[in-house]
Amino acid sequence: MESTSDASGTDLPFPETGRLLAVDYGTKRLGIAVSNAEQTIASPVENYTRRGLQEDARFLRRLLEEYRPRGIIVGLPVHMSGDEGGKAREARDFGTWIIGVTGLPVRYADERFTSFVAEQHLLAAELTKKQRKARLDMLAAQGILQGYLDKTHKTEPPGAM
Repeated sequence: MESTSDASGTDLPFPETGRLLAVDYGTKRLGIAVSNAEQTIASPVENYTRRGLQEDARFLRRLLEEYRPRGIIVGLPVHMSGDEGGKAREARDFGTWIIGVTGLPVRYADERFTSFVAEQHLLAAELTKKQRKARLDMLAAQGILQGYLDKTHKTEPPGAM
């Protein structure tokens, strides 16, 4: 499920340390999350309403200046079977666009259930529909990133150094 390539198709090395940025891709909104430098904890950052490629590129560059990520994780919407459909192709195209805008390596991570889990947490917090909508995408991005971090890093038992 994870892969990385630049616009020409060659692989870019992906950092094992340093902050990572995650994007929950949508045609209308992007959810953004960031990891700590040790790549152990994901935190939600914000939701962004898309405004066209130039404005979206400015937004991404602002995030790069503020958080200094070394790589980007893009949520990949796959079917329950694991097959990729049209939305997954859109997310991969978006990841290729991000590489061109940022020059950073991109990986894709399975985003199945992240929005559902985020919605359940927001419902449990008894937030209004408007409050839930304002938080959903960035919490989904946090879930995508935390899932990636848990899967790819830190296989040592707690307390081991």
